[in-house]
Amino acid sequence: MKIFIAGGTGAIGRPLIAELLAKGHAIAALTRSPEKAQALVEQGVEPAVADVFDSEAVKAVVRRAQPEVVIEQLTALPRTYTRESLSAAGAFNDRLRFEGGANVLAAAQAAGVRRYLRQSIAFWAVPGRGLADEATPLAFDASPYVAADARLITELERRLQEHPIMEGIALRYGFFYGPGTWFNPDGDVARQVRQQQFPIVGNGEGVWSWLHIQDAAIATAQAAAQGKPGIYLIANDQPLAVREWLPAFARWLKAPPPPQVSVEDALKASGADAVYYGTQMRGVSNARAKRELNFQPRSLEWIVDRGAYGKVTRAS
Repeated sequence: MKIFIAGGTGAIGRPLIAELLAKGHAIAALTRSPEKAQALVEQGVEPAVADVFDSEAVKAVVRRAQPEVVIEQLTALPRTYTRESLSAAGAFNDRLRFEGGANVLAAAQAAGVRRYLRQSIAFWAVPGRGLADEATPLAFDASPYVAADARLITELERRLQEHPIMEGIALRYGFFYGPGTWFNPDGDVARQVRQQQFPIVGNGEGVWSWLHIQDAAIATAQAAAQGKPGIYLIANDQPLAVREWLPAFARWLKAPPPPQVSVEDALKASGADAVYYGTQMRGVSNARAKRELNFQPRSLEWIVDRGAYGKVTRAS
């Protein structure tokens, strides 16, 4: 199968290309850099050189590639996970997803592409009890950043479903961990945890859903081959409250225990988004992905199992 990837050089793009090539697919990948184009050639990937903000150029390279499937993984996230760096990157990241993504989608439609997959986000479901599923509304009334992004991804997903012929699939990924991510031992969150700069906020009841970067690639390849139109939540089987995963993560890193701060202090120091992530975020169910994509995620590497009273055991 011929697959066109927009965003093939990021944290998920690299393992995704490797996974698709291993399954025997032919790959074309969008880049605007001659240096990256040469690197793609060396991987056995057909480079498609164009600026994602140039709609006519994007249409030309997609038409030339003649793919059956397009996978959009456009993001521009910073290497550091801080309020300041995320805020600085936010405007361009939103433009990349909204305007750049619109150009890739229009190019796919014009080229008669059969199926279109795009990256989405799992952790902005409206707060509540139990695990969210694909039908759970998003958190439009949460903190300003979360609410704005919830509206953005809703619009991106709605736009994807509008085409009457092309099959649109939104993959809502959980928090990435593994090589190239903030939560790898060499990543920025690990650095903050070692320096006791990543606290438990309030009661630490915010529930995080996790996804190894390689499992994200595997699930995406499966969805490209056999997914049905609509939304899939892609996360592992271990949604965990911050008060569970963060101390275990610190122990795994051989770091000091994380500090605990009040909601009031977190609001002053880090804003409402930190409070949402620390105390309100809701875990998600991966039941549809497991049922329809044969998704079999690995266990979180710094967690072995849950013991009595919800305690977790760290990996050795």
